[in-house]
Amino acid sequence: MRLFLLTCLVMLAFASNSVLNRMAVGVAGLDPAFVAVLRLGSGAMVLLGLVLGLRGTAALRANLRVAGVGMATLFLYVFGFSIASGLVDAGIGALVLFGAVQITMFTGALIARERMTRWRWIGAGLAFAGLVVLMAPGGGARVDPAGVALMALGGVGWGLYSLNGRRAGDPLAATALNFALATPLAGVWLLLSGDSIAPNWGIWPALASGAVTSGLGYALWYRVVPQLPASLAAVSQLSVPLLAALGGAALLAEVPGLRFWAAAIMVLGGIAVSLRKG
Repeated sequence: MRLFLLTCLVMLAFASNSVLNRMAVGVAGLDPAFVAVLRLGSGAMVLLGLVLGLRGTAALRANLRVAGVGMATLFLYVFGFSIASGLVDAGIGALVLFGAVQITMFTGALIARERMTRWRWIGAGLAFAGLVVLMAPGGGARVDPAGVALMALGGVGWGLYSLNGRRAGDPLAATALNFALATPLAGVWLLLSGDSIAPNWGIWPALASGAVTSGLGYALWYRVVPQLPASLAAVSQLSVPLLAALGGAALLAEVPGLRFWAAAIMVLGGIAVSLRKG
């Protein structure tokens, strides 16, 4: 029961990231680059504090190549995700994000020549079809093409980040380093954007996203995931887009339409099908 409750808490943290960033960028109107700095910086502080407190400075030694790729792909995720959070609803964003993550990791498996079962092919096709349904013209759907494209870019970044994480010996320490190294990149982005910083109440959901739902959420996930079978760990994440949609409806009055639910069934169903063996 304790493991189940911890897993549910992590899924809520992941879904909250979509809602909190939507609040900071889409509702409060903060600059996406500023939100990225707040999120990465606060997340880095929490994660570095955990690593140093639990394991000491020796844990921060890392493979430079793995750390470099982790930094770049994490920034790619935050870049696309932050801008898109101001353009698409939280539920739609989470659905596109997780669909792009799965397609990216599926492609990575193909490149690595992993054995592909028929269920993985069927599941990948169904998930992709769901994204097509979401983006198809007509039907009264309120979907911004640029927002979807940027969220998909963020999903590619997170998928590559996840694939790179397989090479990390200590996931928690690696995540702390990646957040710390990606923060200056976000700072450069903020400087290059040339936009004036006008802080408002949106800094609080941005900081909560970084320090709590990203920093502590990822730390808790790395504690839980070794205790879960790989298939169960993957299936548990299918709840995130739906939780994000419910959070967006409750907190932001972003009620998804029928097209979203049809696409959600196809994308999440496709991911579930791809986990079958045989």
